[in-house]
Amino acid sequence: MQLLMMGPPGAGKGTQAAILVKKFSIPQISTGDMFRAAVREGTELGKQAKACMDAGRLVPDEVTVGIVRERLAKEDCANGFILDGFPRTVEQADALTKILDELNLKLTRVLNIHVPAEDLIERAVGRRICKNCGATYHVKFHPPKGDTCDECGGELYQRADDNEATMKKRLDVYEAQTRPLVEYYKRAGIYAEIDGRQPIAKVTADLEGVLTSLH
Repeated sequence: MQLLMMGPPGAGKGTQAAILVKKFSIPQISTGDMFRAAVREGTELGKQAKACMDAGRLVPDEVTVGIVRERLAKEDCANGFILDGFPRTVEQADALTKILDELNLKLTRVLNIHVPAEDLIERAVGRRICKNCGATYHVKFHPPKGDTCDECGGELYQRADDNEATMKKRLDVYEAQTRPLVEYYKRAGIYAEIDGRQPIAKVTADLEGVLTSLH
């Protein structure tokens, strides 16, 4: 089962991908993980990616695509994978199709967890994190019992980028990049959209329902 997970920042994509990884015993592959692994292994493409990252530049598409090709050819992807964070553009989607053709594979499903921008901004602005153990709370949806962490009593803080202006910028970038991908995969007939405003368990059930219908 070759899956692509899409969703804006804060939609719960990582949470759901982790659940699907356990259920289907396939690896979750994020762009960041791929870059770090390629750098750690010292591959030629990894060295090129590291040079770009060290210089504060974006890693060019040809390097990113090459790293994706190397990763998907590994043995642990033989029974499937969940791609997260790639592709981000139609050009990268075309490149992914070519890679999968070379590996005699094709995407089974593209799963988009959709949450409206105003909900995502509310989620981000209300988030609080424990400095000590990393537990996450929300002032509205999952408030702590007091002013400190319920788990360890540590101090709670708000991340610097958990503010409305930063979140709006991130969502604008995501929307500009990703909206064409939605149409791209709709045309391919493999696109499914899940309402990410629901409780986590219901989102999981909807995702599994889409995937079960494939068998």
